[in-house]
Amino acid sequence: MRTMPFIEKLVNEEKIKIGVPSRNIASSYDEKSRNALRAARILFNQKLFEEAVSMAYYAMYHKATALFYLIGIKCESHAAVIVLLKELFGIDNTDISFAKKERVDKQYYIDFIVSENDVKDMISLSEKFTGNMDIFIDKLTEEEKKGFLQEFKKAYF
Repeated sequence: MRTMPFIEKLVNEEKIKIGVPSRNIASSYDEKSRNALRAARILFNQKLFEEAVSMAYYAMYHKATALFYLIGIKCESHAAVIVLLKELFGIDNTDISFAKKERVDKQYYIDFIVSENDVKDMISLSEKFTGNMDIFIDKLTEEEKKGFLQEFKKAYF
């Protein structure tokens, strides 16, 4: 794993910390992910499209956060989680990067039109991403979890 100044800065600021791997905390974030996806669908059905986009993104983010806690990394930065998905775990982060941008655009700016089809696509993207993350997490061995943590520690601690 290559070191990146952005991640190094967050480690120095204690925005990213090494902790004890926690299946319980990971499970809580997994539940938050499922609830966010459920909320996205409910909001979509109620024609609350901007809010549905946010919840679809948070379903993805919470699922990624579950993986981090499972191996023992606490990360307070959305951007760092997205970068480390690719750099540490080798997971394609294209969809979650897109979802984050969409969430920021829809949540903070007013010059966007949110179409029903776009939101439907975002929810589908979130379902696909979280499903793929479930497969990745389920296949992880204890040895692989330790290996990812060691690789991260070697690069930044």
